Amino acid sequence: MRELEIDGCRIEWLGHASFRISSGSTVVYIDPFVLDADPPEADVVIATHDHFDHCHTENIAGIAGKGTRIVTTTKGAVKFSTGVRGIRAGDRIDVGGIAVSAVHAYNVNKFRAPGQPFHPRGEGIGVVVDIGGIRVYHSGDTDCIDEMDGLAGMSIDVALLPIGGKYTMDAAEAAIAVKKVRPRMVVPMHFGTLAETSGDIDLFVRRVGDAAEVVVLEQKG
Repeated sequence: MRELEIDGCRIEWLGHASFRISSGSTVVYIDPFVLDADPPEADVVIATHDHFDHCHTENIAGIAGKGTRIVTTTKGAVKFSTGVRGIRAGDRIDVGGIAVSAVHAYNVNKFRAPGQPFHPRGEGIGVVVDIGGIRVYHSGDTDCIDEMDGLAGMSIDVALLPIGGKYTMDAAEAAIAVKKVRPRMVVPMHFGTLAETSGDIDLFVRRVGDAAEVVVLEQKG
């Protein structure tokens, strides 16, 4: 499937953790490390953390116009001089006609060295984006964490979850996250880009079972 359309909201997976979400004339990009050819201008760009494969300044500049608003973490915000707003987990803001709620995203068992997680708590975020009456959760780079239990009451329509492992949840862990978040649909991401993050779609689908509809999108970028 090239894209997911739900109640007039179009979700496109560009690759890695990069998505474009459109509703009416509003265009939102999340973590645009990967872009397709001649991408439309962004109304809002969200970068879940400051790593280059999520907060890619050149790509963001390429899709930004005069009115584009950038939403990212405090560490990510310093990469931009104008049009940026820093947020932390627990914040909820209205930007460009959409609501963005920041939630926790971090590692609990993925480490670059003993005691040094790839994604420490407090440095990255996931986001819940309300656009066109649809609520989309992009988890950012995270493991399956306790705070996901609190998302079950938010009536998530579509969850975008990593399954690649190494730096994020693997397929089995992501299936557990689905059962915490309880979305209507789930789209796997952050796999297939690197050798160490190949992911396992078949395992993910089996483990999710009837907890949510799994939608596997083709990369457009």
